[in-house]
Parts: sequence; C-alpha cells; structure tokens
Amino acid sequence: MASIPLLHDSAPPDDLAWQAVGWCERIGAAALLVAALPILLVAALIIWTLSGRTPLIAHRRVGWRGSELWMLKLRTMWNGPAPARAAWIEGIDDWFGPAQKRPGDTRVPNAFARFCRRHSIDELPQLWHVVRGEMSLIGPRPLTRRELRDHYGEFAAEVLRVKPGLAGLWQISGRNRLSYPERLALDLEFVRRRSLLLYLQIATRAVPEVLSGANTW
Repeated sequence: MASIPLLHDSAPPDDLAWQAVGWCERIGAAALLVAALPILLVAALIIWTLSGRTPLIAHRRVGWRGSELWMLKLRTMWNGPAPARAAWIEGIDDWFGPAQKRPGDTRVPNAFARFCRRHSIDELPQLWHVVRGEMSLIGPRPLTRRELRDHYGEFAAEVLRVKPGLAGLWQISGRNRLSYPERLALDLEFVRRRSLLLYLQIATRAVPEVLSGANTW
C-alpha cells in the first residue's frame, strides 16, 4: 500500500486553463444531474423493488492525488437475502469485485441491471462527485488500491496526478474487454498527452460509446 503515496502537497497546481475547465465541468455536471434526476429516481425505484436493497452504493476507490473516494453508483449487483437494515446508500469496500467482472456475471441478476450497466446509467450518480470537484467528466477511471498496487505499480502515482473521470481514454478504446496492461498504457497516454484537444476528442467519442453499450458488462 505504501507504493500509492498521497500527493496533496507534491503535485503542481493546474494552470488557469484547466482550472477554468474544472469550473465549467462543475456547472455542466450540476445541469446534467438535474436533467438526469427523473431517470435516476425511476431506476432507483425499480432496483429497490427488484433487489429489496439500497438503490445506491458507494465503492471505495482511490481519488485525486491519493485521496479516498467513495464512488457513488446505482446498484446493479445483488444476490442472496437482503440485509435487515434499510438505508439509501450502502458502502462497499470491494477489493476483488472489479477484477472479477466478465460477460454473464452472475452477480448481475436481471435484464434491467444489465441494461443499466451496458449504457452506464449506473454511473450517473457520479456527476455529484464532479459537482463537488472530486472527479472530472474526462479522466482515468478511479480504481481500488489493490488494482493500483497489483496492476499500476510504480505508475500509480503518475496516474493519480489528474482527477479521476467519468470517461477516459480506455473507456472509448475497448472498455471492459481491455486487459489491465492495456488500460494502464492508455491511462498513462492520457496523463502524458493531456490537452484540451484530447479532452474534447474523448468527450465526443464517449457519448456514442455509451449509447451503443458495446464492450461493457
């Protein structure tokens, strides 16, 4: 775990252009969140009815500069009896779960849950993290400490120098079918080539990727 240092004091501040992008993102994310609220409410009600569990979960991830990030998602995985205690959000510290995702995952129990995952409806609550300045619309997806330790190693700190995002370079280049070495290579490419042009290219390609639902499960 020591190989993933906190970078609060050592990372250089963003320049004025990226600070402006950050504020535009926060305003845009707030507008998108308001627009998506009816979809989120309907989806949450369906999930609560189908699962008997909290419609929202918070996964522990590593955020910007090594900070802790409890990443919000709509629940799309459940099995076994529902817990007796009811709440709106369940915190999940799942080190192994992300690495176990595969087509036909039995933890995704029905067509509605699969639809939400395929078209990233389950990721919409993360707009709240963008509003709070914890995430960006475009950037490397936030990972668990185990994923960073086992698959990113010495490069983890470099990737953590930019805010995690809702969509990044590997999300438009194959998504879940990519191996961890391929994801690392694309995350490093994003960090090292980071520019407004690359940002716009990813943003433009992310929308049709989400609508198609290709390469995800």
